[in-house]
Amino acid sequence: MMPQVHERPFNLSRWFAAVGLLSIAALSLASGILLTRFLTERMLRQEAVLTMEFIHSVVLVENAVSYFRDPRAGGPELESAFNHVASMRDVLRASAHNADRRVIWSNDRAIVGQRFTDNPELERALAGELVVHGDRIDGHGEKAEHATLDERVGYFVEIYFPVRDAKGQVVGAVELYKTPRALFAAIQTAERAVWLGALLGGAFLYLTLFWLVRRADRVIRTQQERLVESETLAAVGEVGSAVAHGIRNPLAAIRSSAELAQETDDPTGREAARDIIAEVDRMESWVRDLLSYSRPIAGMATNVDLAAIIRESLGNFDREAARGVTTVAELQPGLPVVRGDPLLLGQVLGSLLANAYEAVGQGGRVSVRVRQASPNVLVQVSDDGPGMSEQQLARIFRPFYTTKPKGLGAGLPLARRIIERFGGAISVSSAPGRGTTVEVRLPAASGA
Repeated sequence: MMPQVHERPFNLSRWFAAVGLLSIAALSLASGILLTRFLTERMLRQEAVLTMEFIHSVVLVENAVSYFRDPRAGGPELESAFNHVASMRDVLRASAHNADRRVIWSNDRAIVGQRFTDNPELERALAGELVVHGDRIDGHGEKAEHATLDERVGYFVEIYFPVRDAKGQVVGAVELYKTPRALFAAIQTAERAVWLGALLGGAFLYLTLFWLVRRADRVIRTQQERLVESETLAAVGEVGSAVAHGIRNPLAAIRSSAELAQETDDPTGREAARDIIAEVDRMESWVRDLLSYSRPIAGMATNVDLAAIIRESLGNFDREAARGVTTVAELQPGLPVVRGDPLLLGQVLGSLLANAYEAVGQGGRVSVRVRQASPNVLVQVSDDGPGMSEQQLARIFRPFYTTKPKGLGAGLPLARRIIERFGGAISVSSAPGRGTTVEVRLPAASGA
């Protein structure tokens, strides 16, 4: 026989806490990277466009375009134009290349006259494209023209743009190395803002979705418990009638015979008859609870004097004083009436009191406190019995679960159904060795 495999229940909140966190963190990270790259590229390109327009206007004003075609390269106009360029703020190096990829002017005299053929950015500029990107001088010589730059500069912006004549034809290209500190500071500020926004947005999205999922998980669990309860009720309903007809008639006959046996002169026989009657009454109570739990609750809501019902219910347990149980009742004067059915509410209070008296031993204490907590009326039934563990407390409202050796486990589930039927709520607090308190909240009648 193969061992039975028990699947762990699916925990929606726990799975979302892990999967949702990873997914939203990945989305926030990707968004932050993409946005910072886009922002950096746009800001660098804007800087390059402004620089290109300025230099191109200087070249045209100084009439230096013709020197890009002259292989001898030089002249006062070219020197005057590019001296303006070299004196620009944050410019590390400015170089002018003709169409033959030869440096015809540079503020770094060491590279004037050299040709740099292995330069993709220069090729793109000569093809009429504006090229801009950030880079870092690390001393490894990734490009030949970087060799003469000071490594202490660190980050810089490399700009290549075409030089056009009056007809719009590309006659050369200008290469600039700049360290725009204000631009870098603005980029860093923008990047921090983007990452902060991505972090806060991701956290807000995660917390919002987690709250929704947590709430949905609780609703699903509640509905699942109600579905199990409905299935249990359906099963109880099927056997309820059979139990009533199959057990009640024999019980009635047994009780009648036991009552007749009490007329005997034999003390032992009378004691045995009393025990039989007590056990029959207990079984009758079980059958009554079973049938009550399986039937729909159809009580009509009316204005009910809750204080009167409590006094009547306490009166039914006067016999408990014979075994030394102390009963304390604290009823706030002037309590408003509540909405409910007096018979059903009396059944609930009787069940709660029966549980409390059964939980305490000789010399125990049961207290009932009733007060108004607008818009509700609160009823607290407490005992100083052994209390319950957290595991027991989590299951007390499940049908047919009981901690009593002679209980059926239908009292509290039925009480909850009745209280919720009239818009109220019931809760239980307990701890081992500290007793149990059941709190019932019932809405006060309108205008009360």
